[in-house]
Formats: sequence, C-alpha cells, structure tokens
Amino acid sequence: MFDHSDLGALRDASLRMQGHIRKQTFSPEHEKTLRRFSSWEVAELILQVNQNTFRSRLAADPSLPAGVVEPDGRQRWFSLDEVNELRRRMRVNRQSLMPVRPANRRAIRVAVANFKGGAGKSTTALHLAHAAALDGYRVLTVDFDPQATLSHSMGLSDVSEEHTVWGIMARDLMRETERMNRVARGAESGRTLPQRRLPASIAETGLGDLRATDFIASTCWSTIDIVPSCANAAFVEFASAQYRHVNPDWSFFAAVDRWLDTLPPDAYDMVIFDCPPAIGYQSMNAVFAADILYIPSGPGYWEYDSTTSFIGQLSEALGDLTEFDEGADFPAGKSQKGFLDVRFLLTRYEPGNELHRAMRDAFMKVFGDRMTLHPIEHTRAVEQSGRFLSSVYEIDYRDMTRETWRRARSTFDAAYAEFKTHVLAAWDNLEETP
Repeated sequence: MFDHSDLGALRDASLRMQGHIRKQTFSPEHEKTLRRFSSWEVAELILQVNQNTFRSRLAADPSLPAGVVEPDGRQRWFSLDEVNELRRRMRVNRQSLMPVRPANRRAIRVAVANFKGGAGKSTTALHLAHAAALDGYRVLTVDFDPQATLSHSMGLSDVSEEHTVWGIMARDLMRETERMNRVARGAESGRTLPQRRLPASIAETGLGDLRATDFIASTCWSTIDIVPSCANAAFVEFASAQYRHVNPDWSFFAAVDRWLDTLPPDAYDMVIFDCPPAIGYQSMNAVFAADILYIPSGPGYWEYDSTTSFIGQLSEALGDLTEFDEGADFPAGKSQKGFLDVRFLLTRYEPGNELHRAMRDAFMKVFGDRMTLHPIEHTRAVEQSGRFLSSVYEIDYRDMTRETWRRARSTFDAAYAEFKTHVLAAWDNLEETP
C-alpha cells in the first residue's frame, strides 16, 4: 500500500531529476541566462526601424551602446539593457521609441486563466511577458499555479512556499486581523469588542514582518520580476479554508489585490497572472486583482467544453459572492467584481487542420468580438521552446533555420500586438492614481 511517505519519496526523486534537467537546460552555473539580440533583431523586430537607419544612428553617436561584435565582424549583439538604453536615447523621425503608457495610471493587471490543464496558460503568460519586455515595458509576473511551470521557465526552482502567493495571503491574514483588532479596540461605543486570535502555527511564521517586495524575485530578464510558485504551495487551498475559520471577517479573495496596491503605482507597467487550472482560493485572488481576463484554449472540442464550463462556473462564483455580500464592502471596497476586458485566445492552432478551422469558427460564432483574431499557431519551434523551458524570444535563431524561427516568432508577435491593443484601451479606463 502506498501512503503519504511513499508519495513524498517519489516527489523527492522527481525534484532531484528537476535539478539534473536544469543543469542540462541552463548555463554551466545552473542558472538561466538571457541571450543577446542581433542588430537585425533589434532593428527590424524589437525597435522596428530600418536596419540602415539603425546602423547610421549608431555610427553617428559613439556614446550609444555598441553591443558585442562577432569575430567575423558581420553582426553586433546587444543585451536587453543595451536595447532599452537605445530605446530611451534614439529617436526616429523625431518620434520616441519608448512604449505607450497612460499617464497617472498604475500597472495594468492581466489574468491568464482557464479550467483545463494544457490549454496554454503558462506558455501564453510567458510569451506575453517576454514580448512586453522586448517592447520596453516593465513586467511583474505572478505564478499562482503550484505546478510552477512559469517559475521554472523564468529560471526559478529553489523557491520556499513562504515567498509564494501563499505567503502573501498568510501575511495579509495576519495584517488584516491586526487591523481589525485595532478597530475593535477603538470602537466608538467605547466598548472593547472581541479580539481575533491567530494560532501559533500562523502567528509565529514571521510572515507578518516581511515587506511587500520580499515576495518578488528577479529573473534573467532585467525588466521582468516574478512572484514564484512551488509544489509545496499546493496546500494553500487547505490552509485558506483554515484561515477563514480563524478570522471569518477576513476578505481572503482580496489578499493579492491589497498586496499589489501597496507597490508603487509606477514600479511596473504590466502585471501578468498565470492561474492554476481550477477555481479556488488562488485563482479567485487572481480574478479579483485582475483588470483584464485572458482565456486561452486549445482548438479541440474538449477544450471548448472546458472553456464553457470555466466561464460558467466563474460566473456562478462571482454571482454567489455578489449576492452573499450584497451591500457589504467585499472585497477591498468592491461590492461587485468587473473586468475592463475579457478575451479568448486560441492556442496550438494548426491552420491546415480542418477540425481546428471548424472549432475556430465555432469559437468566433459564440464569443464574437471577444475572440482574438490571431491564434497562436503550433510550430516545431514553439514545441521546442516548451521542451527547453524557454520562450521563442529566448531561442537563438541560429539554432534552427531562420524561417522556422521567424514563423514561430511571428505568431506570438501577432498575438502580442493584438493583446497590446486591448491592454492600452483598457488602461485608459483605469482610474487615475492620486
């Protein structure tokens, strides 16, 4: 008979294999590093300026980053920081190359969510984050999924559960309970109201003393940070149920929303959530904190069925919470949760597959203008990027034919360009920060 100790042993063996895979996948130091980008990529694909114009600007201003020249002198290669320095200092036709960011607005928050595993949530979140970073935006990613695919793809694996979303929620419980106790002690009636007590298992963790930024880890992308996840964080669903009994007045679905509100409004431009394949305490925290809901789905019938179930159950959950707390400030002063935008995105799409085309037509008929126009196509390069825990943007085009790489990148570029259009439209409708 297999019990918890046997399962724990299997997990330990798997974790050792993870370490071996990381050694084979990342650099000799076992850390993920970001490659440099060729002058061709920087000009044509990142800054989107003519190569001759780009070269002439570099020649005219020796103070601009010059990159690293190949031994044969044919190509220059630039780091991401150098690309961003070029973006800040260069102007083309008197136009700035800096990305559009609405003034006096905090970072826009996007939840990538669906019920079904394998729908492409982590792949979508990873590529949108990398595309946004190459576009000049500062990105915070939040990994809500205990499978931690996004965290591993960002190069993080040695993560303690205290520094995951679970830690944010536990810290919020401690701070909200203390705030409520202070309010109770200072009640206008002059009568001291009952105090809520946290068990030692929570109070003595030390999480209450952590700063908001202590949950944020850097990545090999200098303009992308992450709140990572790990397998041990899976118990957050059980822990959250216990926390609700500890303090029934705690608005636990608003924990991440409150935490994000403590960050400086200009610390990041975009916040992207990678949600678990379930509706639970973690995913609902993402939902309540999000401004935009992005729902990826594969092009099969079962993916369509799962997507339908997901939006149905999410609708019921939000409706039940609204009715249950009607008239109350829940959560975080919000009596009803709404999104600035909701979009559906097809992933793993094969244009030559008749079934995929038929399912795309079905998605379009049902979801109408909520359906994105540019699906993410399934290509060999996309498949290879997933196998090596990298995005297409991280793969060096010299590792395959340039045409294969360009085709894979173009599908994500088109999806990101459409995503950016929706984000900017929603961003303008955010309330201005004080």
